Amino acid sequence: MKPLQPIIPMSIFLHHSLTRDDEIVNWTGVRRWHMGLISSSPYKMRDIGYHFGIEKIKSRHEILIGRMMKDQGAHVRGWNRDSLGILFIGNFDKKPPPEEQWKLGLNLVSTLCSVFLIPLNNVYGHREFDPNKTCPGTAFDLNLFRSQLVN
Repeated sequence: MKPLQPIIPMSIFLHHSLTRDDEIVNWTGVRRWHMGLISSSPYKMRDIGYHFGIEKIKSRHEILIGRMMKDQGAHVRGWNRDSLGILFIGNFDKKPPPEEQWKLGLNLVSTLCSVFLIPLNNVYGHREFDPNKTCPGTAFDLNLFRSQLVN
């Protein structure tokens, strides 16, 4: 396999798993799905497609690492070369993310924007580039999220 060229992130894409967060459907489950380790999966990726995930583990939300930030993601067709992907575990078509997960997401995205000099207006929902997606969820207020980012 040819080594990937390191990315220089210029944007961040937000996603949701469209599943409830529990012991079966979680970050590890999404990774296994992307890698084709679940029989019904159509994928055969080398790793999860996202760079980060945010999920509830036991009693608190945590930031989890997926692909290394120097590696191209696999989360928005046509936009992976220079973007970072963040997956919020949960179905945010039904209700907004919990406050703790929201705040952790704001902290992560604000930090990434600061470190990589990504303009705050280059934070997108997957749905803004694919009409077949709702990411990060129809109940996830993207405009509010972007307005609360700190540079």
